Amino acid sequence: MMRPLRWMSILVLALLVGCAQQPPKDDSLYQDLGQRAGIQKIIEGMLLHIAKDDRIFKYFAKVDIVRVRDKLVEKFCVEAGGPCTYTGDTLAEAHKGMNLSRSDFNALVENLIDSMDDQHIPVPVQNRLIARLAPQRREVIEK
Repeated sequence: MMRPLRWMSILVLALLVGCAQQPPKDDSLYQDLGQRAGIQKIIEGMLLHIAKDDRIFKYFAKVDIVRVRDKLVEKFCVEAGGPCTYTGDTLAEAHKGMNLSRSDFNALVENLIDSMDDQHIPVPVQNRLIARLAPQRREVIEK
């Protein structure tokens, strides 16, 4: 269960980011996350948490999980300002017809945070990543 103050800080960050989706100007977040290897560990940990999460596991049960992992690593790497190229589908296309709810999205974020906690990523670094990802929420929910 997420701590209320932590959850509130994530929501405030998401609101501050709003609709702005500008590319990162530097790679400090990429460095703080442990570069590509660190991002891969975070994604793999998130997917392991999802595998145990009855709320959202069903969305991952019949997918090519290696491809999902690889595309998420690319996406997070780009969002963190790393030297990567995202080669996957748009988020809207990848989630088309899934009709994900806000609760589904929030469950995924909780699993991401748990994975970053497992990797001892400091909370301010976690919040910077979440702030970069937050604007993409509208491309996934209820599509």
